[in-house]
Amino acid sequence: MASLSQGDLADLNQAMEGRTPQELMAWAKNTFGSRAAILSALQRAGAVVCHMAHATKTDLEVLFVDTEVLFPETLTTRDRIAKEYNLNIITLTPELSMEAQTAKYGVLYLSPEGQTQCCDMRKSQPLLKMKGKYDALVASLRRGDGEKRSKVPILAVDPNMNCLRVNILANFTDQQLADYIKEHNVILNPLHFQGYATIGCNRCTTPVMPDEPKRAGRWRHLGPWAMYCGINPTDLDRGTDRAIDLPQPLIDKILGRKTDFVI
Repeated sequence: MASLSQGDLADLNQAMEGRTPQELMAWAKNTFGSRAAILSALQRAGAVVCHMAHATKTDLEVLFVDTEVLFPETLTTRDRIAKEYNLNIITLTPELSMEAQTAKYGVLYLSPEGQTQCCDMRKSQPLLKMKGKYDALVASLRRGDGEKRSKVPILAVDPNMNCLRVNILANFTDQQLADYIKEHNVILNPLHFQGYATIGCNRCTTPVMPDEPKRAGRWRHLGPWAMYCGINPTDLDRGTDRAIDLPQPLIDKILGRKTDFVI
């Protein structure tokens, strides 16, 4: 195994800036094959990524984390997308039910520290069960989401999952997203039409007013509005020294180079 750091990806990230989301998805598929999957919470951008996979016939599994306290509309959206886009959506769940978790730890999401623990157990840990199966996860983070995501790179290392995140919509603007949804009649969570800018667990998500930031409805009871669950590593840290371990031939393939070990 060899090390691939965020810094190693600087030139490649720059070269990727002119590629379309569809081209980036094809790159992920061609580079990683069955060792790549889509990670989606099936919100607007995630639904667009799923539609793109369907439209381009890119055969990638979709990982979806069901915290078991999601809105019914979210699960209905998952089922519709799986059926109508003919996608294999793998649903991941926490070890403990919310009832069992509350009995053991109390109502965690009432404090910032508890929210971090709750999100880790109900979102991050289910995903970590898949560690080692994939070398790349195609995701839907966008710079247009603002705040901590305003500079999200197209390619980002994920040390926790030891894989590469491929944010194919990183430079997709709000207008491009809206245009794609309208043009292709993308299946959306109906809560988006009821004032929910972003959608998470039913305990910690509320609608937002027109003049509020997009994330005002997430953990509103805690503040600040820029809080994140932690399932996306770039929400927490953008250091260039972060690294993952992959086979040297795969790193060479990612970076488009050949390594000569002859001294």
